[in-house]
Amino acid sequence: MDRPRLVLLNASFNGESTSRNFRRELAADIVEFDAHEHVPATFDFDGVVVTGSAASVYWDEPWIDDLLDWVAEAVDRGLPHLGVCYGHQVLAEALGGEVRDMDGYEIGYREVNRVGESMLLEGLDDPFTVFTTHGDEVVDLPPGAEPIAENDYSNHGFQRDHVFTVQFHPEYDMETARRVTEGKDFLGEDRIRRTLEGITAENYTKACRAKRLFDNFVGYVRETRAIDGQPVQ
Repeated sequence: MDRPRLVLLNASFNGESTSRNFRRELAADIVEFDAHEHVPATFDFDGVVVTGSAASVYWDEPWIDDLLDWVAEAVDRGLPHLGVCYGHQVLAEALGGEVRDMDGYEIGYREVNRVGESMLLEGLDDPFTVFTTHGDEVVDLPPGAEPIAENDYSNHGFQRDHVFTVQFHPEYDMETARRVTEGKDFLGEDRIRRTLEGITAENYTKACRAKRLFDNFVGYVRETRAIDGQPVQ
């Protein structure tokens, strides 16, 4: 079967490294859009991936409203979705959940627990190690959604029908983890130093096991396309 065609909605403010990381992990033909500029004019894709961002979904920004509206309609049309970090929050908000500032910040390689059973996390340990960086959390899941991952900070993923999300960053390489950490001046020098000390080859190797979820998602998209045919424009 030919490679599925995925739209990558890049919401990051450092689009180059985000694009590199997702293109490396997704075994698919990628059509990429800078979500700050515009959303697609069509829904002629096999699936959707929404990336991380330094933005918050509750900001009063026209591009965020456009992104939420497009994603909500794409979900209604039956397109499979994968949301990562900010993408997790976008899908929660677009489908009727709620995102808030969690009055704290999670960053670094940490353990996340699986909740229930999810195709997306098949083959991952329980708990599993991932790189995290977020100050917002999904406090209320969308109606009909089921949690699939969590830790002591927040919900770390949910699923509903063809929608799958994770709060953590399975796509990060060590270079990205270091750059993002160094940019968090508000955390203070001591916490930044301790987080950088934890960005080791050993922790990265553990976190790489979570990259399996990308293959799980692409496999799901293939199966969905084979059953349902091409999505309607």
